[in-house]
Amino acid sequence: MKIFITREIPDSGISALKEKGYEVVISPHDRVLTREELITTLSGNAYDAVLCLLTDKIDAEIFDVAGKQCKIFANYAVGFDNIDLKAAAERNIVVSNTPDVLTNTVAEHTFALMLAISHRIAEADRFTRAGKYVGWAPMLLLGNDLSEKTVGIVGLGRIGSRVAHHAVKGFDAKIIYYDKKRNLEFEKEFSAQGGSASGGEKEFGALYRPTIEALLKEADYVSIHVPLLDSTRHLINADRLKFMKPTAYLINTSRGAVIDEKALVDALKNKTIRGAAIDVFENEPLLAPGLQELDNIIITPHIASGTEETRQAMSRLAAENIIAVFEGKEAPNKVKI
Repeated sequence: MKIFITREIPDSGISALKEKGYEVVISPHDRVLTREELITTLSGNAYDAVLCLLTDKIDAEIFDVAGKQCKIFANYAVGFDNIDLKAAAERNIVVSNTPDVLTNTVAEHTFALMLAISHRIAEADRFTRAGKYVGWAPMLLLGNDLSEKTVGIVGLGRIGSRVAHHAVKGFDAKIIYYDKKRNLEFEKEFSAQGGSASGGEKEFGALYRPTIEALLKEADYVSIHVPLLDSTRHLINADRLKFMKPTAYLINTSRGAVIDEKALVDALKNKTIRGAAIDVFENEPLLAPGLQELDNIIITPHIASGTEETRQAMSRLAAENIIAVFEGKEAPNKVKI
């Protein structure tokens, strides 16, 4: 069996494939392959599997040049919006992803962004490095506490649930969430009864909001955790940003295009919201004009899953999916349409 890996990844998965006696070919380029390079590489090389990245756009033409002997495209990511699942199914090609193993890491990065933007960490670092710090001052770079604030989770999947866990258990935050359906088990875990606290009584737990607008009106922090679908593209747009509190922060570690980036620039400039922290961009690696000049946003370069432990685990999981298919089993993380 012969496998092509579109870019160098941590070696745990590569070693697992080689231990099975498979031939592993890794792209010599430490960058995203152009479409033409990917087509040329796959044409006539008889690969039985392709281990691809989220940055590789895989469609019907790519599947066709890979040939009928190619059994699986194992995506090195939890997301799979880069792959045409319908085209894969029509050709009996398995598509897999790497869920679960990055849940904790992405949730940690989300919280790092929340704390950094509300405590003005990056801004303070730039201020100090520029030689502007001349001594302690009572009004210098005042930020906001996260403790006991309302954190709104948009998309209560694995990562969103873990962010909620950290917020409640670590910061006594109140959680509200919006999702396509209500998660009563989740609410039970955090002792939420629904509705809002009354009579001045504090209520810390998970509370469902039936519309995203209802969540945006109430949350002090809005954390986005939805996949990129037609229905979620520009889910956060100019109109919805206006529903947020002027003191609120927007955090995104899901997919860039979930937020209308131009609208976000305007909202930050006009102080419609206090700040934002994002790990993903609408047109990666390009930023919307004006975004990088703003002080009230923190931008990280799509590294929310970027720890040694997690990237190794993703490598192993991608390999395990390939091995399972080669051995006539169902891929443990097969993506289903």
